Amino acid sequence: MVVEDELFVAMLVEDLLGDLGCAIIGPVCSATEAEAAARTAVFDFALLDVNLDGETSFAAADVLRERKIPFAFVTGYGEQGVRLDLRDVPVLSKPIDPRRLAQVIESSRGD
Repeated sequence: MVVEDELFVAMLVEDLLGDLGCAIIGPVCSATEAEAAARTAVFDFALLDVNLDGETSFAAADVLRERKIPFAFVTGYGEQGVRLDLRDVPVLSKPIDPRRLAQVIESSRGD
């Protein structure tokens, strides 16, 4: 699942994920939609933009953690932009390095 409020960035992320062979849900563009999708959608991994039009994706992250669905944050603010109790989650900096994205997804599979 891709959670990103900027359409151009979402399209770039979807292209990167597609190149890695991922099927994509989204983009989900708001914090409210992200939390709802986190509760109900079926997927294996999520990329969450931290800042969604002035709100955060942390509520969605909490749901994903409860559901034991791996996820990573995407942000231009670095680890400091992530809530303290979620700093164990991988953080990808914008612009996303495709190799780092592949590493994060691979490590989320727990192989």
